[in-house]
Amino acid sequence: MYWDEKIECASPEEIEKIQSERLVSTIKRVYENVPYYRNRMDEHGVKPEDIKSVKDIVKLPFTLKTDLRDNYPFGTFAVPLKDVTRVHASSGTTGKQTVVGYTDKDLDMWSDCVARCLTSVGIGKDDIVHVSYGYGLFTGGLGLHDGAQKVGATVVPASSGNTKRQIQLLIDFKATVLCCTPSYALYIADALYDMGYSKDDLCLKYGIFGAEPWTDSMREQIEEKLGIKAYDIYGLSEIAGPGVAQTCTELDGLHVHWDHFIPEIVDPDTFEPLPDGEVGELVFTCISKEALPLIRYRTKDLTYITHEKCKCGRTTPRIGKITARSDDMLIIRGVNVFPSQIESVLLSFPEVEPHYMIYVDRINNLDTMEVHVELKEEFFSSRVNKIQEITKRLRAQVESTLGISAEIKLVEPKSIPRSEGKAVRVKDNRKNK
Repeated sequence: MYWDEKIECASPEEIEKIQSERLVSTIKRVYENVPYYRNRMDEHGVKPEDIKSVKDIVKLPFTLKTDLRDNYPFGTFAVPLKDVTRVHASSGTTGKQTVVGYTDKDLDMWSDCVARCLTSVGIGKDDIVHVSYGYGLFTGGLGLHDGAQKVGATVVPASSGNTKRQIQLLIDFKATVLCCTPSYALYIADALYDMGYSKDDLCLKYGIFGAEPWTDSMREQIEEKLGIKAYDIYGLSEIAGPGVAQTCTELDGLHVHWDHFIPEIVDPDTFEPLPDGEVGELVFTCISKEALPLIRYRTKDLTYITHEKCKCGRTTPRIGKITARSDDMLIIRGVNVFPSQIESVLLSFPEVEPHYMIYVDRINNLDTMEVHVELKEEFFSSRVNKIQEITKRLRAQVESTLGISAEIKLVEPKSIPRSEGKAVRVKDNRKNK
């Protein structure tokens, strides 16, 4: 088991001391080696000697994803390229890819963090870990792979896709751990039953799911369909990849590896720091990375933070479950709407499946929203008045939750496209008008 009690149960004073030492050292290094950061700090009138402790972090400028793209590909690296052992990159769906570099030490740190995550829920050398995150430039596959190897587990590098083959491997190899996106876990569960199997044919005990927002209702669906305990793992390629934080067995927030990453919560409008418990934008500063030590990186993920000791005994700061991103927010007729709000309503109805699409449009200068959600098989053949009654209740609950109306369309089972990676839940046609 990979357990670091000295770090994971450190006192607040010990945490502050280590974070301060590492922050001071990191700021000096990026100022000297990264022209982008030197220029940004000069613009803000900040010198390395102004950063004396972690309390001074608020003096530093924020870093955005666009800053990484503006310095594409290697302009934000703090070491020469000859010292970079591996390169990963984000999908680049909204522009140039954001490129991430790792030294040998960075890769070791990253796998240590993932190993801590796996250990925190009881995964160890006796487990068989089936990794269905994508391998390649995406950090998910290799991130979980290296961490699982570090705890001594047997790793099945399945990657994503070819779901029938994956299910056969899960059964034949008797995997005890499934690592993938939560939406793909649901896809696997549905395909499992379509192939004539059930959860009883699996040996799975744990699921390590991340890379997209998901609700507690979806967790319950996954646990029921696959017969497992499902845990959140959090990360983003710019910071390291999966393993920045994860839920423990208490399922009361995600433990952040504070000795490598300093988390902050800021108001997404004013960017002022927020106190524990208040929801805002999550910001990270890397204090042990060599190749890409990002400073106050705005993740766009919305959550809260607590520094209270967890019931598991760990004193690490915990962030709340990520269920929304500030850049995922839809503004419909002046009202802020997050897809996760709609998902929470849909998953509270036993008559529908956890597969849906949100279509947003503008007709006659008025925003419209239509939600397509699959009916469960046993309800699809119901009488028309029964389907109308379900639709009416769904529409009323969505309007009560959001404060605006939406059209609800109940569709045939398995008619909404499944995703083998990150799920696409929204199609906003206003962008083309």
